[in-house]
Parts: sequence; C-alpha cells; structure tokens
Amino acid sequence: MEDSPQRAVQGLGSFPWYVGGTQVLGLACVVITGVWMGSYHGGYAWDGSGQEFNVHPLCMVLGLVFLYGDGIVAVFDFHNHNKIPNMYSLHSWCGMLTFVLFSVQWLMGLGFFLFPGTLMALRSWYLPLHVFFGLAMLAMSLATCLLGISEKLFFSIQHTYSQFAPEGILGNMLGLLLVAFGILVGYVVTREDFRRPPHPEEEALSVHFKTLTEGRGSPTSP
Repeated sequence: MEDSPQRAVQGLGSFPWYVGGTQVLGLACVVITGVWMGSYHGGYAWDGSGQEFNVHPLCMVLGLVFLYGDGIVAVFDFHNHNKIPNMYSLHSWCGMLTFVLFSVQWLMGLGFFLFPGTLMALRSWYLPLHVFFGLAMLAMSLATCLLGISEKLFFSIQHTYSQFAPEGILGNMLGLLLVAFGILVGYVVTREDFRRPPHPEEEALSVHFKTLTEGRGSPTSP
C-alpha cells in the first residue's frame, strides 16, 4: 500500500501520451472520413443528392454529442428524397439506440448531478451507472460507425471490394483507426491512476452540500 502513491505518480507521467494518442487517432478518423466522402463520392451538399448522404458519415465521426442530430437529419432527408426506406438496417437500429441512450443519459445526468435537491445517496448510486453507460455508448457509437462503413462499401463497390479497391482499403483503415481510438480511450478512462484527485476545496464543498441536501444542519454543527 505504501508504494501506491509512487506508482500513481509514475503512471501519470504517461498520461499526456495516451491523451495525445487519442487526439491523433480521432483527428485521423475525421480527416480520413472527409477524404473518403470528398474524393470518392463527390463532396458534400444539402440538396437530396448523394452528396447530402456524405454529410452523415462525416458528422457521425466528427462528434456524437454536437453533430449527431445533423447526421440523423441528413440521412433521413436523403432517404426520403430518394424514396429509400428508413430504419431497416442493423446500422440504423444501433445508431438510433445510441441516440436514445445518449438522450436518456443526458437527462439522467442533468437530474442527478445538476439539480440541487438530489440526495447524495442517489448520486453515489447513479455515478457508477453514469460512467458505465458513457463507455457503453462510446462502444455502441463505434460499432455503429463500423457497421456503416461496411454497409457503405458494399453499396458502393460491392463488385470490386474483394479486389482491394482503393476505396475499400481506405474504409478498412478508417475502421481500424476507430477501433484503436475506442480501445485507447477506454484504457485511459478506466485507469485509476489517471483520475484527478479532488482538491481540498472540492471536498469541503462536497461535505457542505451533503449536509444541506440530507438535512443534517451546517457542517460546523456538533
């Protein structure tokens, strides 16, 4: 037990490298997606054409939180304009489930952690679930992207995919980078020695808030 702080300090020395790795992999995924849709499928537009569909994979990779809604709107608008059925594939089912779970996660986090009337006992109970579902949604979003990559490649180059077409190689590379990104992020998030210890003022505020929400009087009460 005595060498635990020393191991934690040594582990923190590698933390910037892991974070930097996630940023490089994430940026590479965004760039390759942009190159793929831009070079092989005509770029981007919002006119019901095939270029509007290209907005969808770029938005999905660029940001689940900020651009997820734009990606869903783009693909539904493209499907409706071209008389293509919606929500029939495993890719679309996983994507919609991820969106629904994200919305529930956001609302639950708002209720448990931002509303001052929530008891600390409930927050302590929900916190592990919040962390777990955050990682689960990351895994689901990556799985949805992988399914979408395979679906797009089979629709676009099904006759030349097995011949190592350049677009197929690019799509496969994107899939591998997404997997590597998810593994590295999951590793960093689950490392105990990478977690920031609370500052003294944060601990004092937590104790003060706990006494207020549980109705035990002020922190200085005997």
